[in-house]
Amino acid sequence: MDESGRTVDEVLAELDEARGREPDPHGAHLFGLTYPTGRADIERLAHAVHDRMLYSNALNPFRFPEQARLVGELVGDVGALVNLPGGGGGSTTSGGTESILMACLVARGRAGARGVQRPVIVAPASAHPAYAKAAHFLDLDYRSAPLVEESLTVDLDALRELVDERTALVVASAFSYPHGVMDDVVAVAAIAADAGAGCHVDACVGGMVLPFAERAGVRTLPAWDFRVPGVTSMSVDLHKYGYVPKGCSVVLHRDGDWASHQWFVYDQWPAGIYGSPAVAGAKSAAPALAAWAVMQHLGIDGFTEIVRDLLATADALRAGVASHDGVVTNGDPVGTVLSWRSEREGLDLYALGDSLERRGWFFNRLTGTGGGKPGLHVMVSPAHAAVLDDLLADVSASYAEVLTTGAVSDNSGRYA
Repeated sequence: MDESGRTVDEVLAELDEARGREPDPHGAHLFGLTYPTGRADIERLAHAVHDRMLYSNALNPFRFPEQARLVGELVGDVGALVNLPGGGGGSTTSGGTESILMACLVARGRAGARGVQRPVIVAPASAHPAYAKAAHFLDLDYRSAPLVEESLTVDLDALRELVDERTALVVASAFSYPHGVMDDVVAVAAIAADAGAGCHVDACVGGMVLPFAERAGVRTLPAWDFRVPGVTSMSVDLHKYGYVPKGCSVVLHRDGDWASHQWFVYDQWPAGIYGSPAVAGAKSAAPALAAWAVMQHLGIDGFTEIVRDLLATADALRAGVASHDGVVTNGDPVGTVLSWRSEREGLDLYALGDSLERRGWFFNRLTGTGGGKPGLHVMVSPAHAAVLDDLLADVSASYAEVLTTGAVSDNSGRYA
């Protein structure tokens, strides 16, 4: 930091220069971390809401009741999409990790109320690391259930063996981040209910895709949300397929009594009652209100149209990549997450990913740790429709290059 400071233009010029050395979040060449729509109206709306609300503070709903009202509408609308019963509740959070942390906190409180001394979280090996992180933060035990080799869904027999009287929460993914497959939510919820535990459905990725896929008639899905008896909580990220900037997620609880365990309230200090439903105290209302605004703008029909086209793009990408000899799609992905493994000697998919990066495409890597094999991974966004033909052409060129050269990569797998 300079003694005398710098001009606004100087600071912005350096920021632009730094930004220019990184992948463009709007360029449709990334396949995770950002979720571009290619829709100018949606981006203009999100920018306009942030301009208006950037310096707001969502901590105090009594001082800013209108902000609280709109955020309440947002939570209610998301709850309706996943069939939250009347009497349920929830809140916004900064993202999927915080939503998961809150679900685990509530489950810990409920388990403690029935006398469990050290509660346990049981989750598939494909579950997001946020569950292990929550166990670390909340001093819980964590048990990971293996996956079925072919489907890459959680092995129900193995899961059942890991669930016992200390279990606070059992996790199912709808759909999983590594492979995009659906766990058997009905079976997982029944296992949890038999043990007196909660069942959390992680729909951080799928929660704004699956309801509209069902409405569009482009996917026939087993029951996966609050329609399933025994599902006690869910998480849905809006800064993924709700198409708003980071960070906004929603955590939902079937029963209001469960939701009450999420709140922290304290009045033993000089400045009055302090209450918060999640980790953050002071926070901008802009992310949640941007999500509210986009949902108001698009409505059910708008999201359904986007998801119909989005899944057509995903299906075309899935087929195009897997059309190359030895490249095999993992499991039966139902949505926007796709992954592939190599079943051909001499075909290193990490090397294929390296070649694509040299051409400007940033596929993610799967390590195979915990289930499946090493390979490539993508999260498809609406903006990828416009570049699909160029992408598939470059996939073919990279595939030929790797086979011709016998390239092998030392690029380790990493999260997105």
